[in-house]
Amino acid sequence: MNHGATIEGARREPAQKRSRERVERILACASTLIEQGGSDAMRMSEVAEMAGISIGSLYQYFPDKGAIIRTLAERYNMAGQVCIADGLQDVRDAQGLRRAFGELIDTYYARFLAEPVMRDIWSGTQADKALRNIDLADSRINGAVLAAARARVDPEADRAALETSSFLIMQLGEATMRLAISVERREGDALVENYKRIVLREMLAP
Repeated sequence: MNHGATIEGARREPAQKRSRERVERILACASTLIEQGGSDAMRMSEVAEMAGISIGSLYQYFPDKGAIIRTLAERYNMAGQVCIADGLQDVRDAQGLRRAFGELIDTYYARFLAEPVMRDIWSGTQADKALRNIDLADSRINGAVLAAARARVDPEADRAALETSSFLIMQLGEATMRLAISVERREGDALVENYKRIVLREMLAP
């Protein structure tokens, strides 16, 4: 799913196989540079050199550094959406919801800890309007999936209320992860556990 046409710095979507392969190489090189020195230090000229293309060719696909970063952010989000949808698809009762959502929190936290590029990108979310919009859209998509699972557990619940609280739960989850990776590991672990306890209590309250 390409959000490039709806955000600032929209990039050219490649149609041919060779062009798609070039885009993949560009993104892989950008990820390597971000992992090595952070997105702030990454330069378009460095990406072009590592990818073995001219700076002009790079700009044909990505008009600026922000377009590269947003594309990477969208890809991380899409992978997360698949993980969440898969994790919640079989939920049918409160016990299953508790287990599945608790496991998803642990999985997502592990991804943040293991992926330096993901950590770098999302640490700058609040400073980038386009990233904030991507973040909100991601929370809405995942919140809808969570609301659907909660509705299966409690078919009598008010669906609008479920969707609102599920959207909030997902957005607070993103904020918790960013906070957790910005502090010492032991404190970060405790923050994630507290988030898990709070949201499970909210979702499973009678």
